[in-house]
Amino acid sequence: MRFLSMIRINENSGQRPSEQLMADMGKLMAEMTAAGSLLDTAGLRPTAEGARVRLSQGRQTTTDGPFAETKEVIGGYALLQADSMEQALALTRRFLDVHGSDWEIECEVRQVDEDCSPQR
Repeated sequence: MRFLSMIRINENSGQRPSEQLMADMGKLMAEMTAAGSLLDTAGLRPTAEGARVRLSQGRQTTTDGPFAETKEVIGGYALLQADSMEQALALTRRFLDVHGSDWEIECEVRQVDEDCSPQR
């Protein structure tokens, strides 16, 4: 089963990853990729560089970022391969553990609905 772990951050905190965190994260990602549990991962550019497209009552509107009403945003993601939600949560906890006690982040983990996915 595939799971999407969405990393929520407060992009206004000004906090940036240290070189040590990036090195530790690189080691963890290499290990998880080699084990087949990490399929893809990436950070996302700030909301100031993004846009939202909304469909409402048959009309589409586009709003350029940043999005003032949003405190926490998706700052990145990890696409995981796991046998269960419990295993996906354990993998996500390993990711959070690497950050130590200086970070305030949250991950939302949801199973990918394979019935809605295009053929792989």
